Amino acid sequence: MRRHLVPAALLLPLALLLTACGGNSSASTGAGGGTDGKGSLTLNVGDQKGGSEAILRAAGELKNLDYKIKWSTFTSGPPLLEAVNAEAVDIGGVGNTPPVFAAGAGSKITVVSAFHGTSRGDAVLVPNDSKLTKPAQLRGKSIAVAQGSSAHYQLVASLEAAGLTLSDVKVKYLQPADALAAFSSGKVDAWAVWDPYTSQVLQAKKGRVLTTGEGVTNGLTFQVAAPSALKDGKKAAAIKDYLDRLRRATAWVYDHQEEWAKVWAKDTGLPYEVALASVKRTNSTRISVAVDKPLIASEQQIADTFTELKLIPRKVDFAAFVDPRYNGDLPPSATPARVSS
Repeated sequence: MRRHLVPAALLLPLALLLTACGGNSSASTGAGGGTDGKGSLTLNVGDQKGGSEAILRAAGELKNLDYKIKWSTFTSGPPLLEAVNAEAVDIGGVGNTPPVFAAGAGSKITVVSAFHGTSRGDAVLVPNDSKLTKPAQLRGKSIAVAQGSSAHYQLVASLEAAGLTLSDVKVKYLQPADALAAFSSGKVDAWAVWDPYTSQVLQAKKGRVLTTGEGVTNGLTFQVAAPSALKDGKKAAAIKDYLDRLRRATAWVYDHQEEWAKVWAKDTGLPYEVALASVKRTNSTRISVAVDKPLIASEQQIADTFTELKLIPRKVDFAAFVDPRYNGDLPPSATPARVSS
């Protein structure tokens, strides 16, 4: 049966959406707007559309700054970390897998802050008319995924839980916009992806969830800084203030889900219903946690997995790429994520 294409009007917002979890897409960077503040210090922050700047502004956390922020937007985590490595960006937010690949490449990056949320938005989707009902049935099937993304690891882990490996399926490395088109036209049997793409497909009734990352992935996202910025006393202090504000803004989302969904929809071009579904499923569940030994061990497992798959060229010591100086009295990384209504 030929599956109907998703209307072009729905594809466009997602093609433009810049996501923290993405894989090896082109950088497409551009200097964003500045944030007014006092003093001569400028903190260069890497962002993605609908990301840190939007949530900070919505929560009122960009007021009374003692420094200025220069925002630069990126298409995904890997190019943002390339900018951190090049010292063009002092700090920026990414998902749980891009730092592993950056570490494997020997990049100069340092994880300084972490957020833990649910992995229900990380899903393997199948079309509504698919005969697949459980992950074990993916053997021999074609699956779209963005290489080096959080979904890439979620796919590996989900297959392993079902007794399969990547070699048992036909992996199609596609960025989300291309993967959505392939999925909607029936050119692939399944799609491993993250929110808000998961919510987009479900809200449009163009597919259903075969499995999610719950129980198989760590649900972590990170703020990653340039080592050179951390060695600069004034910038290190600004980073601490920035992280404090971002943590408060992230907590603000839980009690202001509809308000944040409106802002996010406007900023990204997503339909409000999709934005709200994604906020409820994923965004509002995040809590600030410590960069601690269990976190390092969890990320080390991801690194070792991709090394074994020969997708990372060498053994990675993830502990060498973290700095716990901003942990303060944050809860352990294993603290359960919030349960959203």
